[in-house]
Amino acid sequence: MTTPKSRSSLFRTKSVEQSIRDTDEPGAKLRKELTAWDLAIFGVAVVIGAGIFTLTARTAGNVAGPSVSLAFVFAAVACGLTALCYAEFASTVPVAGSAYTFSYATFGELAAWIIGWDLLLEFALAAAVVAKGWSQYLGQVFDQGAAVVDIGGVTFDWGAVLLIAVLTTLLALGTKLSSRVSAVAVAIKIGVILLVIIVGLTFFDSANLTPFIPESVPVEEASGLTQSLFSWVTGGGNSSFGWYGLLAAASLVFFAFIGFDVVATAAEETKNPQRDLPRGIIGSLIIVTILYVAVTVVLTGMVPYTELSGDNATLATAFEVHGVTWAHRIIAIGALAGLTTVVMVLLLGQTRVLFAMSRDGLTPRWFAKTGTRGTPVRITVTVGIVCSILAGFVDFGTLEEMVNIGTLFAFLLVAIGVVVLRRTRPDLPRGFRVPFVPWVPILAVLACLWLMVNLSVETWLRFAVWMLLGLVMYFAYGRRHSLLGRSASEQG
Repeated sequence: MTTPKSRSSLFRTKSVEQSIRDTDEPGAKLRKELTAWDLAIFGVAVVIGAGIFTLTARTAGNVAGPSVSLAFVFAAVACGLTALCYAEFASTVPVAGSAYTFSYATFGELAAWIIGWDLLLEFALAAAVVAKGWSQYLGQVFDQGAAVVDIGGVTFDWGAVLLIAVLTTLLALGTKLSSRVSAVAVAIKIGVILLVIIVGLTFFDSANLTPFIPESVPVEEASGLTQSLFSWVTGGGNSSFGWYGLLAAASLVFFAFIGFDVVATAAEETKNPQRDLPRGIIGSLIIVTILYVAVTVVLTGMVPYTELSGDNATLATAFEVHGVTWAHRIIAIGALAGLTTVVMVLLLGQTRVLFAMSRDGLTPRWFAKTGTRGTPVRITVTVGIVCSILAGFVDFGTLEEMVNIGTLFAFLLVAIGVVVLRRTRPDLPRGFRVPFVPWVPILAVLACLWLMVNLSVETWLRFAVWMLLGLVMYFAYGRRHSLLGRSASEQG
């Protein structure tokens, strides 16, 4: 029988002061060597992937028309609301773990475990899925298919595994080294994006931007478990273009911005977190928004949006209309560079969340050890092996949506957490403060909820199963090995 005391232990919080003290624990100390510039690079690295070369064209051709640029602005505003909340939390609690650590300080241990469990799935799936995308682009660069082989009837994606192995090694050697490598890859992909914009402007025709918001067109609605939760509950229809299409496009391209939150996982390795974390998080979001909007304006000005319809449209499609056949390979190289940095930062995020959970005893403490270079080598290698197996052998299909719902769930808790911590610990020094509290966090929560209900029913069911499995793991291991729980027992 569960006693009142055991119930209350599920909500025991770890003080901000204790979290910060734990960062100096011998043998489990991360090296502080990142600056605001490094964090901004990580942010741009993880947000700008292949989506800028594919999602922009398909959303314009199938959902929003020329107004896709406005959809990116709407999505950036919604994402910016959450980014402000992350900036305040990260500057207040500059400890590895991001939303996991923030939840431990505000909602208690059970909530922290749930969000940590959620983030582990999110980062692992995302890293594996993006690595498989990298393998496909590698094949395009060399005019082949994806870098895969057949072993006894089992498909093995060696390209994805090779990428994860190399990036795992870099992360184990040092976060600063990873930042430098990431900076080179970011420079390559931004160079490709700027080349696309400059060349595209030579074919720009403002007449292609009219009508800016095309007339609404009804589309066939998904059914059963594949339809969105909102459609399943309301029985509502769906349409492309028009104002509804513009809003639907904003929901769709919002996921192109997902990843900036990973920057917060590097809080403990930042030299001046109170100053640099807000700059890195918000700065990276501003940079990627400018790039997305610039690309979509040029793209929809190059060709009529109807030329971009279909599932296979990319930026290269617009150039092929004008006879620029070399653009396809250049864009593939940009996508390769983009996806490389995405996988690197996702692996970084997962290792830091697991490191924070291990240091708290919720996962085996054996992982919470750092090497001579100040990096959690044990965790990094373990995460690399798991992600390699997933990327090498698993065909994910619609499992990709699990990344979206996991991220939005984390966003939701962080936004609520800002309000909670303002009330419970108004005395804490904050390097950055969200303006207009509680209204900005409330708007962030509403934006996240709207996006979550637009995900499919099957995604919600899978998410529920994963969360239930997480609860079993918590009560079987995490709760009994929690350092905070043991400390409370000794004092009691």
